[in-house]
Formats: sequence, structure tokens, C-alpha cells
Amino acid sequence: MRTWDSSADIVVVGYGGAGVAAALAARESGADVLALDRFLGGGATALSGGIVYAGGGTWVQRAAGVQDDVENMLAYLRAEVGDAVSEQTLRRFCEGSTAMIDWLSSHGVPFQPSLCPYKTSYPTDEHYLYYSGSENSGGFRELATPAQRGHRAHGRGVSGKKLFGPLAASAARHGVRVQTGTRATRLVIEDGRVVGVEAITLRDAPAKVLRRFAALAKISAKPGVYHPGLRNAVGKLMDRIEARYGTPVRIEARTGVILTTGGFIANGTMVGQHAPNYPWAEGLPLGTAGDDGSGITMAQAAGAAIGKMDAISTWRFIAPPSAFFGSIAVDANGQRMLDESRYGAAMGAAIATSPGNRAWLLVDAELMAESQRQLGGQSVWFQRMQTERLMRVKPITGNTIEDVAARAGIEPAALRKTVDAHNRAIEQNLPDPMGKPADIRKPIRTGPYALLDISFKARLTYPMPMLTLGGLLVDEDTGAVRTADGGTIPGLFAAGRAAVGVCSNSYVSGLSLADCIFSGRRAGAHSVQVNSAL
Repeated sequence: MRTWDSSADIVVVGYGGAGVAAALAARESGADVLALDRFLGGGATALSGGIVYAGGGTWVQRAAGVQDDVENMLAYLRAEVGDAVSEQTLRRFCEGSTAMIDWLSSHGVPFQPSLCPYKTSYPTDEHYLYYSGSENSGGFRELATPAQRGHRAHGRGVSGKKLFGPLAASAARHGVRVQTGTRATRLVIEDGRVVGVEAITLRDAPAKVLRRFAALAKISAKPGVYHPGLRNAVGKLMDRIEARYGTPVRIEARTGVILTTGGFIANGTMVGQHAPNYPWAEGLPLGTAGDDGSGITMAQAAGAAIGKMDAISTWRFIAPPSAFFGSIAVDANGQRMLDESRYGAAMGAAIATSPGNRAWLLVDAELMAESQRQLGGQSVWFQRMQTERLMRVKPITGNTIEDVAARAGIEPAALRKTVDAHNRAIEQNLPDPMGKPADIRKPIRTGPYALLDISFKARLTYPMPMLTLGGLLVDEDTGAVRTADGGTIPGLFAAGRAAVGVCSNSYVSGLSLADCIFSGRRAGAHSVQVNSAL
């Protein structure tokens, strides 16, 4: 007879945004819930900007005077996310969006209806509702009326802790048990059903060891995002602590296990295996050291199917300042790449497929002057640092289009042709060649000109954040993990970036966190319903 060191109805593995949502949903349904986290909890959610993509007429939108409805939100997202999930699931996501914000608010997550008056990658502390995707860009305006759907949790700086913190506090009040310093290593299966997990825990380690592990975990989290070398060094120290003081345990899941362990962007070997041609080495892995694919590989060992594993979202933000949306982005051949007002993930995707992953923003003197005027009022400190670096560190300048092209190694005639086509469309009131809306376009005609380097490069002061979007295939009605033959693994569920979800084709700010809440609540609720049916 198998012995267990502890047990719960539901065991949640990984305690970030999806994990806390799953734990709360299961607890609200009456289950005894134990959540495990290798580190301190929070995951990538606590490090994030705290943006939740929501619409259809949320209370925040209504208070801000934003008109939106489910069909409008669905029309935009259908075009943005493609076939990442079924039409039925995407509709359910949109139809439940207002209730999701209500649910988050009921658990203490603070939102504020202060509209950002300009398009940006992330608003300042004065604004908490904004266009967080490409809603206002070319092509999408024709499909749906633009509506601000980026709901930023209210709090200074980056707001991820203002999202996770209240949810974790509410979960604790509701009786969710959390065991940190515990790394799940294997799923326990009996008669084809997942009945628990094996783990290594520091639960019984000396207090001073626990304090040291916690301190290292904090270093690995935020500083480690910007310095992978530091994260790797800290990770080795944490591995040694686990090896010396960790205790093997078996934890029973009487009803089910929910994997919310995040993606695999911190696992370079795994990224290279699934996306061998992607220039991921130049990007900045966005997440924690826990985004190592461990939950995905544990489930694979149990027969789980995976999907979208080559989907990597890499972001190249050009704003603030919003004036830069009037620039034109060109590749090494002098060709325009996309509507520059698109969300930064679309810009990143375009650069990822450009020759040599090289790209520049072409601005003229008027655009540069306007950008410099806007920068202070539109940016937070890290945005200003990045934009100042972009504008001032080795810009390629010239008095003519031909001069600046030649200095960048671009064929002058090709860049001249691109600029002329851009300007001519504006002068003759013709559609932009890349679909950029007329009110965002600016003619490029006043020297001196500058080409600002937005290529894929590993630059700490102008990083390219990136994350994985694929993971375990799940039943879209329940969150149960699927097998290759289309069945499901009894007792096993997944949510968040450990699973394929709404944002697994295309990312815009807030869509991953919204999917974490959506899929986490789905898995938590249905795991308990499964138990009721047994």
C-alpha cells in the first residue's frame, strides 16, 4: 500500500497567476487545496506589468466611458489569435470577460478607470486602462471598433504584485494551503490515473537555510530576468541547497493535480529543441527560473500531448514616445516591414523573419523633435532608459535619405523607393502600403534623418523580452490534459503558460495573464466537478 507524506483533494503545482486562480476556484467549489511552489510563489505574474486583457463592457470600461461589447471584443481577438483555441472557447473567454474582472475585484485586485490618452507599450502611473494590443492599428479598425481593454492593476511601477498579492491573500483567507520551497519532480500514477506528485521539499530545513534560499529566490526573480548569468549562478546555489537539505516527499491528490508551472523560456536547451531556427539567444527570457518546462515534461512522461511549442513571442517596443508610431520600420533591404502602430510582439515577429534579423526605424528631424518632447511625460523610468539609448547610442544619421541608407549598409535606391511610396500615399490620401491608419501616418521629408537600430541584439539597456506560448494540449471545456490520441489523462489538468491557451498564437499585453485567470479558474472548478462525479 502506497504511503503519503501529505494529501489534499487538489494539488496545484506552481503558484503564479494561473496557480492561484486554480487554487481559489477549487477552494470556492469546496475542495481541500494544497499549492506547491519551488520558490516563494508569484511566478512570472508577480514580475509582470499586471495587465489583464478584458472587455465586453467591464465595470472599469464603463466607468471610463469606453463602449465595448462581447461581439466587438470577439471580432478583434478572432483576427489576433487565430486558431489558438476553438471559436467556442474564444467566445466563452469574451463572454466571461466582464465577470472575470468582477471576480478579480471581489478578491481584492485593484483596478482604476483612468484612460491613457495616447498609445503606448505600458502606461505611466497616471493611467490604468489603455490600448494594450493592436486594436487601433490598421486592418483591425475595420473589423472591430477600437476599445481600450488593457486593465492594469492599480499600483505604482510595474503592477504584477498588485495582481498576484491580493489573490494570494484571498486564497489564504479561504483556506488554500501553500507549501513553498517544494519542487515537484514526478507525477504519481495508479491504474492510469494521476493520484499525486513526488517532490523535493525544504520544509524541514533549518531556518537559516530557508532564509538563504528565500533570499536567493528573490535575486533569481527580478534581477535574474535582466542578467541571465546571475540567474544561472544563483540557480546553482539553490540546486546545492536542495540537494543537501531537501527531503523527498509524496503528496496525494485525492481528486486531481493541476499543473500551472509556466512555460519553458528559462530552459535554453528546450527552446532550441522546439524552435531551432528562432534567434532566441538574442532575446531576454521573460519569466522566472521556474519557467523551465518541468511541468510540461512531467506530463509528457505520463503520456500528455503538446502543441504550439515553436511559438515564441518576442517584443520590440518603439513607444513611448507615441510619435515613433509615425516612423517607418525597414529591414536590411530597405523594405518596410509592417504597420508600425502594431503591438510590439508583431514588430518582434517581423524582425525575427527579416534578413539577418536586422531592422531600423527611419525618422526625420520633425519626428525626432516631437519624440524628444513627449518622452518625459509618456514614459516610466525603464522606458525612458531604453528610448534614450535607442535615440542617442550610435544612431545612423545623414542629411539625405541616400546618405543615411549608405551609412547603414542599405541600398540607397531601395530606401528612397520605400520612403517615396510612404510619402506619396499620404500626399494623395491613398491607403498606406502597410495599412497604417491615416491619423497615425507622418511624412518622412525633413532632414537630417536618422536610422535607429531596432535589430535583434542582446542589449541590456534595450532588451527584447521573449516568452514561450506553447505547452500541454488540454480539453478546452475542462482543462484536462490531453493525450496524443485525443483522450485525457484522468486526474491531470493544466493552465496558464504550461498549456496551450488563448494567447498561444499571438500575444498582446494582458492576454497571457487573462488566459491564466480564465484557464486557471476552469481547471480548478472542473477538477472538483470530476471528483463529484466519481
